Amino acid sequence: MVFGYIRIQKSELLVREYDAYKSVYCGLCKQMGRDYSRLSRLILSYDCTFYALLLMSLRRSCEGFNDGRCRFNPLKKCKFCDCGDDAVSKAAALSVILAYYKLIDNIEDSGFFKRLGCKLIRPFFSRWRKKALDRYNEIDKIASDMMKAQKSAELIPDCSLDMAADPTASMLARVLELEAVDEAQRRILSQIGYGLGRFIYLVDAADDYEDDVKSGSFNPFKNNDEGLFETVNNNLSQALASVYDAYNLLELVDFKGIIDNVILRGLPSVQAEITRKVKVNNERSV
Repeated sequence: MVFGYIRIQKSELLVREYDAYKSVYCGLCKQMGRDYSRLSRLILSYDCTFYALLLMSLRRSCEGFNDGRCRFNPLKKCKFCDCGDDAVSKAAALSVILAYYKLIDNIEDSGFFKRLGCKLIRPFFSRWRKKALDRYNEIDKIASDMMKAQKSAELIPDCSLDMAADPTASMLARVLELEAVDEAQRRILSQIGYGLGRFIYLVDAADDYEDDVKSGSFNPFKNNDEGLFETVNNNLSQALASVYDAYNLLELVDFKGIIDNVILRGLPSVQAEITRKVKVNNERSV
């Protein structure tokens, strides 16, 4: 799912690296407007920006940066990454496909007013998803399988953290496997994707824990027998460790400094932010 947790740590990036990151972000925004609609730009996320960066780095498909105007604010000047293949288009498709399935999940699980709002905007998301399906039906199939597996897992009375996180982890592993050029790279990308997917799912569950407890919604951390802070922190650390191990085997050149920053700085920063929130909420409830 698209949550926005795969972020850079801006203070640790070189100026030229941050400019390049913004150019990819703006390029993805531009591509989403071109492929789907101006409105689709509202679902632009850091997660899919990272996906675009990784694809372009693996393929070495960035051909430079072009000057232009921001699509939301024409008075603002921007640089857009010039991609020589479909990496940015694929990231745009992943954005709208995952947003569509997230919307469907909200319609099925939310209260009346949120469900009504989601139903009102569903036609737009359905149209975008159909366009993405025409070019990237395999990604849509992976996302659809993930949603079905997630529903099944949440119906299990004693659903464990591993069972709950596996659908999202497996989905991202399968998506990244599509980019492999050989079996060795497939295994590396699969482990990176699985670890990232697990991290995203668990950090989102930890972030939503208090709200889910109040609303009675499913949350995998409700079933933990140990302290919540320790459980959250240990599981996030394990997920990141598996990402680190695989990432060290991946050979990248383009955007490596930015991707290093995300893996080594951005994700640990997100973990620290969420575990701090969990700890503060726990102390309040005692």
